[in-house]
Amino acid sequence: MRRLRGAWSAMDSHQRPAVIAAACLLLTMFLPWYGLQSVSRKAESITSTTISAFGDVSFVEAAIFLVAVGVIVMLIARAEGRDFQLPGGDGTIVMLAGGWAALLIFYRVFDRPPGNGYPVSIEWGFFLAFVAAGALTYTGWRMRTAGRPQAPLSRPARTRRPPPPPEPAEPPRRRSAPDAPAAMTPAAQQQRRRRPEPVPARERRPVRDEQVEQLSFEDAPTRPERPPGPPAPS
Repeated sequence: MRRLRGAWSAMDSHQRPAVIAAACLLLTMFLPWYGLQSVSRKAESITSTTISAFGDVSFVEAAIFLVAVGVIVMLIARAEGRDFQLPGGDGTIVMLAGGWAALLIFYRVFDRPPGNGYPVSIEWGFFLAFVAAGALTYTGWRMRTAGRPQAPLSRPARTRRPPPPPEPAEPPRRRSAPDAPAAMTPAAQQQRRRRPEPVPARERRPVRDEQVEQLSFEDAPTRPERPPGPPAPS
């Protein structure tokens, strides 16, 4: 009993109605389903008796019993935290189980148990079982609807994304002087080395047969006058 109480308290608002509907379907099987009639030859009277679903068990009654018990066991196990996967979810299984039970009960209207040549009537317990099967189908549909997210009523308006911020501009690169040695290529440096550098005036060598007199760094060099030689022959 403690286990059942704990499972009942752990169920949500959609699982409890399903358990109640399955339990009601199971209880209706103990109520009068069929009415049988018989004739007493000695008393010359007609007697009628009622039987439950278990009074004349067939495939229909066995399937309905398994459906009701299976739904109750499944929901109790789910409330206890048992992890198992079912195709379509719990709501789909409960809805199909209730629909299958309602279909079997409706089929039993046309396929009644044999009455030994006498008509077999349907009692009030049979109709309550049909109502319980319909309630089980409805509770399964509610569980299935609550288990999946509902579609939005209207599509949200598309918001335009703001344009991306402009990338920061790179600072201009400083150009080095053209005659700086670091900016010259190796080929230009090698060509520059091959050119002869001009010789300063003070380091220039005197021409042959010339004497250069340097008085100071400020005065220009002067040439000495040549001594008078013999006159040229005529």
